Amino acid sequence: MAPANISPSDGITGGYTGGDLRIEIVMATFTGVAWYNAIELLVLIIVTFQRYNGLYFWSLLVSSAVGVIPYSIGFLMKFFELTEATWLSVTFLTVGWYAMVTGQSMVLYSRLHLLNRNPKILRPVLSMIIIDAIILHVPTTVLTYGSNFGSPKATFVAGYNIMERIQMTGFCLQEFILSGIYIYETVGLLKANPEHGSRKIMYQLLGINLVIILMDVGLLVVEYKDLYMIETTLKGAIYSIKLKLEFAVLGKLVHIVKSHSWKPETSAQRNAADFFPDFVDATRVTSDVTHATPPPHRQSYQSRFMNHDDVSIAMFEHSAPATADPERAHSLTSESWSGETQTNRIEPARGLEAIDFGMPNRLRSHESHESRGSHYGRDTDNDPG
Repeated sequence: MAPANISPSDGITGGYTGGDLRIEIVMATFTGVAWYNAIELLVLIIVTFQRYNGLYFWSLLVSSAVGVIPYSIGFLMKFFELTEATWLSVTFLTVGWYAMVTGQSMVLYSRLHLLNRNPKILRPVLSMIIIDAIILHVPTTVLTYGSNFGSPKATFVAGYNIMERIQMTGFCLQEFILSGIYIYETVGLLKANPEHGSRKIMYQLLGINLVIILMDVGLLVVEYKDLYMIETTLKGAIYSIKLKLEFAVLGKLVHIVKSHSWKPETSAQRNAADFFPDFVDATRVTSDVTHATPPPHRQSYQSRFMNHDDVSIAMFEHSAPATADPERAHSLTSESWSGETQTNRIEPARGLEAIDFGMPNRLRSHESHESRGSHYGRDTDNDPG
C-alpha cells in the first residue's frame, strides 16, 4: 500500500494510480454495499409509505436516491477513471454528498418531534443543520472544483486538505448531537414505559444511535489517517447502513409513541365490565371508577411533548390504513385516537339505553328534573280531587 497514492492530494485531482489490487477491491466493495443498501431502501420506501409526502418521506428518498447512489457513482467514475469528463464525476459526487450527509441528518430531525416537542430544542437543531450545510458544504465545494479545474491547483489542494478534515469533524459533531438527543429522550421513555414490546423498540432506537456514533468515529479515524480513497468510498457504505437502520426503527417509533401517550384505556377500564350490571354499556365509561380521582400533578414525561396532530400525521405518512374508501380510512384513524374504549363495543339492547357516565352532572340533573316534573304532572291530572 502506497500512502501517497491514497492521500487527498492524489484522490481529489485524479484517479487511483497505486496499482494495488487490494485497494481497488476494497473501494469497489464499499461502493457495491452502498448501492445495494440504497436501492433496497428505495424499494422499501415505495412499498411501505401510503402517502408520498412529509419531511420523513422526502428526507429518506433524497438521501438515498439523490445522495448515496450519485455520491458512490461519482467516486467510482473518478477513482477508476471511467470517463474523461472529470466535471461529470465531480458533479455527481458533490451533489450526492450534499443530499447524503445533510439528508441523513434531516431524517433524524424529521422524527425528533415525536420524542421532544420543546421548541427550544427543535429550532436550534434545525438551525444547526442549515448553518452547517452552508458553512461546510459551500467552501468544500469551491475547493473541490478548484482542485480539479482551478489554477494554481496546488493552492486549492492545500486548502481542500484542511477543509476536508474540518467538514468531516463538523458533520460528525452534528450527528453526535442528534444521536445524543435521541439517546437522552429514549432513556427517559424507557423509565416511563414498563411494557415489554415498547421497551424492546426503545432499546433498538438506543442501539442504532450508539451505532451511528461509532460509525462516525470510525470515519474520523480513517480521515485522520490520510486514507482518503478508503474514507470516501467507506462513507457511502456507512451512510447507507445508517439510513436503513433509521428507517427500520424510526417507523416503529410512531406506533410506540401512539400506544404509550394516547392509550385509550387503562387496565382498570379494560376490566370495567366487572363492576357494572349487565344493562350498563361499560365501553361508554371513560374514567376509572374503581379508584378515587387522583390529585392534580405535574405533566407527565410524554404529555409535555406529545401532540395528537403530529402523531397522526406520522401515522398517515408511514402506515395509513390500506382501504379503497378514503372516508372509511379517516374514520378508522379517528376511532383509533378517540378517548373511548375501542374493545368489546356492544350495542345496548332495544328499549334500554346505556347509562352515559361521561355526561356532565349538570346536564344529568337537568334531565332528571324534567323527568320528575312530567311524572308529577301526570299524577296531578289523574287525581280525582
